[in-house]
Amino acid sequence: GWVFSADLPLSQYYHVTVDDSEPYKVFGGLQDNGSWVGVSESPGGINASDWISVGAGDGFRVYPHPGNSDVVYSEMQGAEGIWRVDIANQQDKTVKPYREPGDPKLRFNWNAPITTSVHDDEVLMVGSQFVHLSEDSGETWRKISPDLTTNDPAKLNQAESGGLSVDNSGAENHCTVFTIGESPLDKNMIWVGTDDGNVQVTMDRGENWKNVTGNLTGLPSNTWVYHIEPSAHDKMTAYAVFDGHTQNDMKPYVYKTTDAGQTWTSIVTNEIEMFARSIQEDPVNPDLLYLGTETGLYVTVNGGINWSLFDNNMPRVAVHHVTIQPRDNALVLGTHGRGIIVIDDISALREVTPEVIEKDVHFFNHGPQVISDGGTFGNSFLSGEFVGANPSAQAKITYYLKKRHTFGKMRLEVLNDKDEVIADLSPGKRKGINTVYWNYRYQLPKMAKAKTLAFGGLTAPEYEPGTYKVKLTKGKKEYTSTVTLKYNDKSAFTSVERKQRFDVAMEMYNMNEDLAYMVDKMDMVYDQSMKIQSENPDAKAVKDIRSLASDIQALKETLVVTTGDNYVGAAEPRLREKLASLYSEITGYRGKPSGAQLKKMADFKAQMLKANGQMEKLMSKVSAINAMLKSSNIAPLEFRDKETFLNAD
Repeated sequence: GWVFSADLPLSQYYHVTVDDSEPYKVFGGLQDNGSWVGVSESPGGINASDWISVGAGDGFRVYPHPGNSDVVYSEMQGAEGIWRVDIANQQDKTVKPYREPGDPKLRFNWNAPITTSVHDDEVLMVGSQFVHLSEDSGETWRKISPDLTTNDPAKLNQAESGGLSVDNSGAENHCTVFTIGESPLDKNMIWVGTDDGNVQVTMDRGENWKNVTGNLTGLPSNTWVYHIEPSAHDKMTAYAVFDGHTQNDMKPYVYKTTDAGQTWTSIVTNEIEMFARSIQEDPVNPDLLYLGTETGLYVTVNGGINWSLFDNNMPRVAVHHVTIQPRDNALVLGTHGRGIIVIDDISALREVTPEVIEKDVHFFNHGPQVISDGGTFGNSFLSGEFVGANPSAQAKITYYLKKRHTFGKMRLEVLNDKDEVIADLSPGKRKGINTVYWNYRYQLPKMAKAKTLAFGGLTAPEYEPGTYKVKLTKGKKEYTSTVTLKYNDKSAFTSVERKQRFDVAMEMYNMNEDLAYMVDKMDMVYDQSMKIQSENPDAKAVKDIRSLASDIQALKETLVVTTGDNYVGAAEPRLREKLASLYSEITGYRGKPSGAQLKKMADFKAQMLKANGQMEKLMSKVSAINAMLKSSNIAPLEFRDKETFLNAD
């Protein structure tokens, strides 16, 4: 029989866009499986139920309406369907342009280009052999260009192609516009690339077009213009990516112009192995470029003088489109083979300069990092279904190593304002950029030994907002930096509520450890007592020892579970289990504890105070017993101090 494996991320996305929601949404067209909108983060991870269908057929390019991302434009093969989808009201309207009187038949690429505008929320553009412009969200259209393709008659006879039977599914349209790029700096400047090799540009929103294809050198004629990326830093600058693989040309072709196409410079180097499809300019650093190729993602930090394969947790997969979510500094990739891949924070790459590359160690600045509000419950999903990881909620420590660390000691520590080590992290040792995550939590509390597992011992409060020192020890050299924590500005909890929760959580944290130490003393004294009774049954202290051991056991049975095992309901919970449970509940919520929780904590404090008094009374008998043991040349009863206990493994 067949087994459908839904837990493999093997989808094929042609294109990907994002919006500015928090968390931001991701839009993409899926090969042969429609168009979709998902989220970049979801409780419990991103699963199938987080995705909403906004198109049918072959999903290609999907764009959110710039003014309202609950409205989405999607397109189906050959512009057979271009829809404006109202997600909230579950309505979709066909908004494609139609052939006008006197026009030739419209030739739309199977993967027809649509695009919105950063200058006008209501603008939508689509390409056939013409560029069609709507200024009312697709309600009405006008052509703003002549035929921008070669319009070569020899390439327009799809119906006559093939052998004994016609080979024309509609996907064979040629001489079509394939990419439209409006300058983010000037709405009148629009770039167009065609699948038969033309690069066209208008400086006046379509009144006049200039074919600049002849200015490109070293490029075989009629090579598919797969993507044009207008610069966000200089309106005269643009990047063009050409794909010749359909003509068995596997070489990468990537060009840059700084004079609106009058001259072009190739920015391809031997480091790039295969043909490319998409390029993205960094919105902050114009020398930082991201290139999607058939065999992975490449990055340059010097405008294309050198390229590096980005393979840190990034597969060698065909990257069809690259975009950036600027607020979150996230690089979002539409791939064929691994679906949508998000590199959550590329801000460190912006700091890579020739000076940095020559340093042995360099720490990158992430700015203040947000303490997560967490969340207890996640979305449900089917067994065996793929669940995408959320962005890490931990603090990032990122640094550059000129060489891989191979020999000698290497430590990465976080210290508080008293220069005390509060976290000892496992350092990344690879050459290049390393990112290490710090969960900014206290060490788990030391829990009293018992027969059951106390789940409260599996959580700990987060450190409070502030700046913490980071120290990297590499051999005999030390390198320091800082990491700053802050609360989420849009948190549901106030700083006062968080502070109250932190103080209560830490008080209970210490109560857990106080109880753990109390039980440790009991266990040590009890075990030694039993040993003495066994080895020296006639010693004059045995009677007192037997009485002490019995009293210790009786007290312990009120504090921790001493029978059974970890199975549910095997034993009635004692103070340890009840205290740990309440501690876990309070620590797991970022707001203030409830009145009922505070009342219960006061009850536990009273029980702890009573137990501590009983314990001190029992321990007061140890001195007299030890005097008797000394007179019999028997080793005394001993217990360790609290600091030794807490530092023990």
